[in-house]
Amino acid sequence: MTSWSEEGPRDAQPLVLLNSIGSSTEIWTPCLGPLAEQFRVIRIDLPGHGTAPAGPFTIESFGEQVVAILDELGITRAHLAGISLGGMIGQWLAANHPARVARLALICTSAWLPPATKWLDRAAVVRAAGLEAIADTVLNVWTMPSSAATVSARRPASDRLRKMLLAVDPESYANCCEAIAATDLRPELPRIAARTLILYGENDPATPRPHAEALADGISGSRLEAIPDAAHIPTIDQPGLVASYLLDHFREGGTLAKGYETRRAVLGDAHVDRARTTGFGAPFQEFITRYAWGDVWSRPGLSRRERSIATLAALVTLGADHELAMHVRAAQRNGLTADEIAELLLHTSLYAGLPRANRALAIARETLTD
Repeated sequence: MTSWSEEGPRDAQPLVLLNSIGSSTEIWTPCLGPLAEQFRVIRIDLPGHGTAPAGPFTIESFGEQVVAILDELGITRAHLAGISLGGMIGQWLAANHPARVARLALICTSAWLPPATKWLDRAAVVRAAGLEAIADTVLNVWTMPSSAATVSARRPASDRLRKMLLAVDPESYANCCEAIAATDLRPELPRIAARTLILYGENDPATPRPHAEALADGISGSRLEAIPDAAHIPTIDQPGLVASYLLDHFREGGTLAKGYETRRAVLGDAHVDRARTTGFGAPFQEFITRYAWGDVWSRPGLSRRERSIATLAALVTLGADHELAMHVRAAQRNGLTADEIAELLLHTSLYAGLPRANRALAIARETLTD
């Protein structure tokens, strides 16, 4: 038995969120707002965690409970995101119930977490001395260490995490440890057909980058992304960035729909409508819309304004005059002033050469006065 909660519109696409060992669904709260605006969010607790009753646990049995909850809610197919142990459950579900998982996000997780003795020893410690015996170790893995300047500001969050961990039923926690010790999902990965996003915290000591790379290597067509300044629970350290990645991954249409949205916002409806073709050239337009606009231009790492600066500098350097006017107009839409564009061209002339910069200046002047 377990427990779950629902947020968001009942008629929206379902999104199941699964948490890590030792935590409750509360770890999703910092990034819940934007997710619940667009999805029917179903957060499910592990046995003995959060509000769920204590009980036995295996990856397989809990995966079947998730399916039973979806059946009870009348949901045939849902997106799924899981952190740590929740991600292991997500892998099992996507491999063994592929019709139920639309898209998958695996966050700070692994297909295999050896050595098994580490988890069996931890289970024994918790059964003998309770969760207080491992609390400091676990909390230091979950989030980034606080600096002296931020420790007072972060203390309430740290206190909430400790309280959440200590509220977990020790026997249920130990059962989860034993399940992790017994689990090797590597043979399951090739059977995952759902489009998969893999996120890892750059400062995660529990499941560092090699674990994420192994998942990416095993799941065909998956996408691997790093979360900077984040440890094992990035929804605490970087909730906005995690939410942004999940929204982009789970939204209907994926990168192609996002690409058209971004392309129209940057280049304007008229240009995109002219560029959209059928037949000859259509595959190329879909390619650049999906990967240039739906992926790179839509990433959270740089603002559109910053991307316009980089694009203009590159076009001038390459002498790509045929695209320059279009991107001068795009730069204006993205917030650059005429004076800033002129300054950018002046600076670029130092590295691209005067003839190319002079030609670019003429094109920009003509475009800006249209």
